[in-house]
Amino acid sequence: MAIVDDLISPGGGQRACVVVLGGRGFLGRSLVTRLLQLGDWIVRVADSTHSLQLDADSNHGDSVLRDALASGFASYCQVDVRDPSQITKAVEGSSVVFYMEATDLPKHDFYDCYMLIVQGAKNVINACRECKVRQLIYNSPADVIFDGSRDICNRDESFLCHWKFADMLSDLKAQAEALVLYANNIGGLLTCALRPSNVFGPGDTQLVPFLVNLARSGWAKFIIGSGDNMSDFTYAENVTHAHICAAKALDSQMISVAGKAFFITNLEPMKFWEFVSLILEGLGYQRPSIKVPARIVSYVLLVVEWIREKLGSRKYNYDISARFFHLASCTRTFNCSAAQKYIGYSPVVSLEDGIRLTIESFSHLAKDSSFGRFLNFEDQSKAEKLLGSGKVSDILLWRDEKKTFTCFVALVLLFYWFLLSGKTFASSTANLLLLVTTILYGYANLPPKISSFNTPKISLSSFEISENSVRDSIMSIACLWNRGHHTIRSLAQGEGWNKFFQVVLFLYFVKRILVESLAVAIGLALVFAFTAFFVYEQYESEIDGLTAMLFSLTKGLLTSYVPASMTSFLQNKGVLRKENGKVVNDEK
Repeated sequence: MAIVDDLISPGGGQRACVVVLGGRGFLGRSLVTRLLQLGDWIVRVADSTHSLQLDADSNHGDSVLRDALASGFASYCQVDVRDPSQITKAVEGSSVVFYMEATDLPKHDFYDCYMLIVQGAKNVINACRECKVRQLIYNSPADVIFDGSRDICNRDESFLCHWKFADMLSDLKAQAEALVLYANNIGGLLTCALRPSNVFGPGDTQLVPFLVNLARSGWAKFIIGSGDNMSDFTYAENVTHAHICAAKALDSQMISVAGKAFFITNLEPMKFWEFVSLILEGLGYQRPSIKVPARIVSYVLLVVEWIREKLGSRKYNYDISARFFHLASCTRTFNCSAAQKYIGYSPVVSLEDGIRLTIESFSHLAKDSSFGRFLNFEDQSKAEKLLGSGKVSDILLWRDEKKTFTCFVALVLLFYWFLLSGKTFASSTANLLLLVTTILYGYANLPPKISSFNTPKISLSSFEISENSVRDSIMSIACLWNRGHHTIRSLAQGEGWNKFFQVVLFLYFVKRILVESLAVAIGLALVFAFTAFFVYEQYESEIDGLTAMLFSLTKGLLTSYVPASMTSFLQNKGVLRKENGKVVNDEK
């Protein structure tokens, strides 16, 4: 690759060549754009992608890079940090190397992660020494001092890492940071590390997309813990500015900067859930409002991880969920005074402006209306469709609270009359008919007017049943009969495994009800009918998501213990399938 070192800067001086390793990642793109905009450097973009793919949209600075490539002020090379020769070729002739985070890490493969992060850092250090690079600046996350359990309140760089980490990636990145700092002033190489906290901004591939996915699945309604935990957030352009400040400070204040690590923040700590709320509300999603104890969430995550390990499944990314749990439930604020004092860092974009710019850049992920799903009553909910969209649906979904409450009280009285009064069913029926007859007879003999109140007569038509009602009742009975006949015929022909399991479960519950207590079962069913459908309608997406996850995990757990003969039979029936030699279920 040709080295271009003799281009002249706008100010008349010779431009130095800098390399941005990971230059097509989230922070790498921002840094490349800023370096090119300043016009003081020739920028060599190095990344693992085989070719440079520039977006038509200029939001990520690709238009700036496109112009720089055309004018010779930028170049691109494909680099695998596991290959020392490729790194040497990329950094040769440069004076500064910015080592940004690796992208698309295989989070479930320890060996690959180790080779990309730790061994990659060793290879970069050796290549910089070999090529006589003056400066190596490493981007390291603030997670390197977080153990996943204790709060961090305004800690500075003197806080020692106890080598206990929240996850594997933080452990490996802490090792890489230590290697970079230890390499300082050996062979003429000056090094330092920056530790930005919770980076966000246009082009973010982790935090904001994860929050949007939570909102779309309905889980973003829940606040983990008290919601009062504080966090430091850093806008991407401020991280970029800090790297450039560090490069300049390594020359002007070498003793104070070289071999050191510096926390980088926006200097505006805020409640974590307030930040989440601002992002989600700005994109049109509902603000988190329901608090869930952190201990309960941690137990759920442990159970999910245990099931995932048993099944060998990678469908649910436990690492990301656990990391978000730690972020969402713990306080993590950092003292940034060292960066301000020694490298001259101060935020160039405020937190408020950063949030606004981020929301604008993610407009393609926005929802049309914050509460459109709740205000659009023309679209029937699943609960309403299940109940038939009639009078029963209106009652059980509490459309008219007075009417629903009256029906509930009436059914409770009937429940007590027939099942809790201690009388036989025939005796209770006879007494009820006698009571109704007495009330009707007494009402019919009341005078037309009592004091100032009129007593309207009950029309004889009130006791008539229309032909349509009778016809509808008969049709309903016939429909149920035909449905049962169809189910039995399907089972007799060996079709429909889902129906088979449904029938077995139904008969099992009927047996349990008859064996135990019919009164208890009916009482529970009464309470369930007047609460479950209403709750389901309010939290439809959350319940659907949880049900799908539990069903998939349960089905996978059961199939892992099914005998080989049964597994083969279920595969022939299409219930199970093989993937990479493993039997899996068909739930997506």
